[in-house]
Amino acid sequence: MFHSSIFLKRRNNLLYSLATKGYKGCRTKKMANLLFKSGLTKSDPESTPVLIIGQVKHLTQLHFNDIKPKLEPRVSEETFKLAVSSLHPSPTDTRSLWLNLATVAALPVKCSRHNTPSRAHSITKIVQSSVYGDVDENIVIVCEQPQIYASACAVARAFPLYSRKSGAQVSESDKATVTVEFVIVNKEIAGEALAPQLSDDDLKCIENAATGVRLAAKIVDAPCNDMTVDDFLTQVKDIGKVLKITPTIIRDEELEKRGFGGIYGVGKAAKVPPALAVLSYTPEGATQTIAWVGKGIVYDTGGLSLKGKTAMPGMKRDCGGAAGVLGAFYAAVQSGFKENLHAVFCLAENGVGPNATRPDDIHTLYSGRTVEINNTDAEGRLVLSDGVVYASKDLKANIILDMATLTGAQGIATGKYHSAFLTNNGDWEQTVLEAGLSSGDLAFPLPFCPELHFSEFTSAVADMKNSVSDRNNAQASCAGLFIASHLGFDYPGTWIHVDMAYPVHSGERATGYGVSLLTTLFGSYSKQNLLRSIAPQVPVAGIENCAKKARKN
Repeated sequence: MFHSSIFLKRRNNLLYSLATKGYKGCRTKKMANLLFKSGLTKSDPESTPVLIIGQVKHLTQLHFNDIKPKLEPRVSEETFKLAVSSLHPSPTDTRSLWLNLATVAALPVKCSRHNTPSRAHSITKIVQSSVYGDVDENIVIVCEQPQIYASACAVARAFPLYSRKSGAQVSESDKATVTVEFVIVNKEIAGEALAPQLSDDDLKCIENAATGVRLAAKIVDAPCNDMTVDDFLTQVKDIGKVLKITPTIIRDEELEKRGFGGIYGVGKAAKVPPALAVLSYTPEGATQTIAWVGKGIVYDTGGLSLKGKTAMPGMKRDCGGAAGVLGAFYAAVQSGFKENLHAVFCLAENGVGPNATRPDDIHTLYSGRTVEINNTDAEGRLVLSDGVVYASKDLKANIILDMATLTGAQGIATGKYHSAFLTNNGDWEQTVLEAGLSSGDLAFPLPFCPELHFSEFTSAVADMKNSVSDRNNAQASCAGLFIASHLGFDYPGTWIHVDMAYPVHSGERATGYGVSLLTTLFGSYSKQNLLRSIAPQVPVAGIENCAKKARKN
């Protein structure tokens, strides 16, 4: 459409030449390094392919001079304008500017009130289909300033780190570099098209988030023979070394001796024993104590309530909550967190063996409450209950967030893109919802109504059962309430539960869900201007009140 017959002949000849060198069309995706920049450096699409992504309204707002460093001498102003004017996203659309080495892609026009304005999910899909990562390439994101962070995390999701394909592993020096550059447009079209560029601190903040997203996805993508409890603990220790934090680790029979009946009961049948691990960051001047508690079931067979042959594949992802917490903790601390922050990892393999928990067994959890097991496949709530109580009793946290791939019911309630969350604090409910929109890690609230739902766990012989009697009565809410009950429904602090069983993956790949959400949700506690600018306003009065109550108790 944009080429003369002479140019088309040249195009075909060059495409044949590129194919023999291993360019698009005959390439295998490999691990790539990501490099984030502000503004555009000059490069030739012939040597470094370029993908330009933005909403049509932002792409048309650009002057050709704003974008030509990535296109000249291959693409003229006339070609660029013609390509942009012909974009009709439904929901997305792409145009080749020069061969298949310079491309412009349009994001969806429509964005409902429960979708992220960044169109993060579409960014990931466009990058996955257009960029291979086995040669140096450029990605240009054209967006407004509030969408930068979510857009960067969306790009990071398109470049997974885990692969066991033969020939996929390359040395660090041989990895290709995918350079992601931002062109920031002003919200108002009138006046100058471009807004101020990102600072070095902004770029560092983005790099930390991207690292956290890819780390979380790598852990979730790894099968249990590569990601046992021991291996997960190695990941925790490695992050601890980077952050100069020594983790606290409680393992195996010590868990039982110290009263962690949930974690121990779930993991005691596995070859590799269960563990509770904690990374604690305590800066000077902190006035709040926040704990992120992650479900880290490295594999879930269902235990003696064994999953079927079609339900069990994919259960390597049951550590997604703990993986997201680890990636978020890294990004938050590296970007300068101003309050006390604890990452609590509840790690176990829900296996089958002579020592496995049986239905009808009764366990005493760290809260002191007794639980009659009527479903060994409802194990996540057991380990998380121990984790949140440890966060309250031992770490003195006044804000506790647990995150988990907890229920299949989450997908029915809120679908594949939105996590389902539950909280005892109405002000924080709106805050989490807003953080999901800003971060690209979408989240939607569940009913918090223990007086109507908690009776589902009634037991004749223990304080509660671990699985509901009626599976048609707000299952996802009930699962969260089980965890809250061990804190106590009169817990004076803020408790937030995030069930992300479906957003943890897209197809057969992990998404690194949770890193962007947590860092944005608590962004007002960051030293980074970029995070503070997109973070929702936290309910300060509520935090102060619950902190006073927690100290008093």
